[in-house]
Amino acid sequence: MLPEHPAPETFLPLKPHWFHVLLSLMDQEQHGYGIMQEVLDRTGGKVRLWPATLYGTLKRLIDAELIEESDERPTPELDDARRRYYRLTTFGRRVLAAESDRLEDLVRVIHSKRGFKERKAES
Repeated sequence: MLPEHPAPETFLPLKPHWFHVLLSLMDQEQHGYGIMQEVLDRTGGKVRLWPATLYGTLKRLIDAELIEESDERPTPELDDARRRYYRLTTFGRRVLAAESDRLEDLVRVIHSKRGFKERKAES
C-alpha cells in the first residue's frame, strides 16, 4: 500500500530554498553541488544556496518525502563516489506543480493590478 501524504497545498507557500531545489530536480537527478550551480546559473547569481543551507534543505525535503536519494549513478569516469544524487518523488512533483500554479495565479493578479494602476495614472 502506498504511503498517504498530506495535500500538496499544505506545503504552500514553499520556502524559497525548497522551491529552488525542487525546480532543479524537476528534469534531472543531481548531486548537491550540481543543484547549487544550477540554482546560481538559473537565477543569474541572485540566489546562492550555501552548503549548510542546501544540505539542511535536502534533509528536510527527504524527511517530507518530496525528494529521495537515487541509486542510479553516472558512469565511473564521470562520477565521484562521495556524491549523493537526488531526485523528485511523485509527491514532490505534485507539490512543485501546486506551488507553480500558486505563483502563476499571483503573477496574474500582479498583471491585473498593474493594468489597474496604469489606467488610474492616466485619469
